[in-house]
Amino acid sequence: MYILGVRVDTVDKSSALAKVADFLSSGEGHMIFTPNPEMLVDAQKDSYFKEILNKGDLNICDGKGIALFAKDSLERIPGVDFMVDICRLAARENKSVYLLGSGFEYVVKECKNKLLEKFPSLKIVGLHPGLKITDGFKFDSDENDVIIDDIILSAPDILFVAFGHRKQEKWIYGFLPELPSVRVAMGVGGSFDFISGKIKRAPGVFRRLGIEWLYRLVCEPRRIKRIWKATVVFLFYYYKNK
Repeated sequence: MYILGVRVDTVDKSSALAKVADFLSSGEGHMIFTPNPEMLVDAQKDSYFKEILNKGDLNICDGKGIALFAKDSLERIPGVDFMVDICRLAARENKSVYLLGSGFEYVVKECKNKLLEKFPSLKIVGLHPGLKITDGFKFDSDENDVIIDDIILSAPDILFVAFGHRKQEKWIYGFLPELPSVRVAMGVGGSFDFISGKIKRAPGVFRRLGIEWLYRLVCEPRRIKRIWKATVVFLFYYYKNK
């Protein structure tokens, strides 16, 4: 189905993981995106971003607001949880993983450590904190080439990209064709921060009720503009386009 012109797939977690398993056994790369209300709002002003989202091979619903307006036809699958589920699948199926992003080497290293604590047999063949990308999607091409070369040399089956939404989706779309080993590339936003412990996730009751945004607002008041966008502005666009 489409919400604000962006495709969101009507899958539950088990069927989504079955699709990932199929992707991993295929001979080509696939893109996994996690649309949430903030991403849908940004897609209204960035047509290229919207186009890329709609080219995703699997778009899981990562927002309670989206699920509510879909009248329960969509299951919310938090991106960080789905990343962990994919790592569990990778450990079981002997598939390799590369971690790219977060902006901080200590975060991506600790993310690796936490994943290996959870899945000792998981093959994490490479990691890199990423590069600076502007909102206009400008970056140092030489630095990017170093990253591309390292991923090619590491030859992962799965690539998790944590550049923040818009940047990570555009990067995956632009450079996945240059990564011959990668069968699954997923934009994971702040997942490395959560897995590493840099940022604490909301307690379970907040997650079940779909109000993680409220917990994060209390803990990180500086996020108020993003939360406003994901709640009030999202509602404005939804009812405007209904």
